Amino acid sequence: MTSHTPAAPATLDAATLRQLIATAGAPRLIDVRTPGEFETVHIPGSYNVPLDILREHRDELRAHLDEQVVLVCRSGQRAAAAEQALATAGLPNLRILDGGINAWQAAGAPVRGGVPRWDLERQVRLVAGSLVLGAVLTSVAVPAAKWAAAAVGAGLTFAALSNTCAMGSLLARLPYNRGPRLDVDGVIAALASPRP
Repeated sequence: MTSHTPAAPATLDAATLRQLIATAGAPRLIDVRTPGEFETVHIPGSYNVPLDILREHRDELRAHLDEQVVLVCRSGQRAAAAEQALATAGLPNLRILDGGINAWQAAGAPVRGGVPRWDLERQVRLVAGSLVLGAVLTSVAVPAAKWAAAAVGAGLTFAALSNTCAMGSLLARLPYNRGPRLDVDGVIAALASPRP
């Protein structure tokens, strides 16, 4: 018996995307980061469709994404999750910017910036590290506190193995990360309007 493993999503590098954007048939760029991350820095002409909105409303969004689509996030992980969600909704022609906005900026490609914020991955490292450090220091006086550090370690291990991050999802909901309020109607209106 043979097992079928899903094919890796199609990716393209920053240089290739820059060339495609300069053509008449430029792909639609969908940035799946939080509105706060998008507000901090994004590719000009991209649309912000946060991953949680995309997952919940993928069938509604599909009607506005019939052309070539390139998914963008910070490094590529959330874009891969978005690709899976849209692929199950039957959307063809999906690609992911390899390395995300980090690779785009490293290549010297143009960006539009706004209010600077820490990216979500950096926030997760800060919170997880602080929880572990606090639990270890507290365990000197209260030995049972070491189990809090073990719980954080187990959560990080699970996040790596499942390619999900509960802490990141929770942090994304904080007002600091929300940026401008987005709802599915606003996202659909932006996608339906003429391209910038």
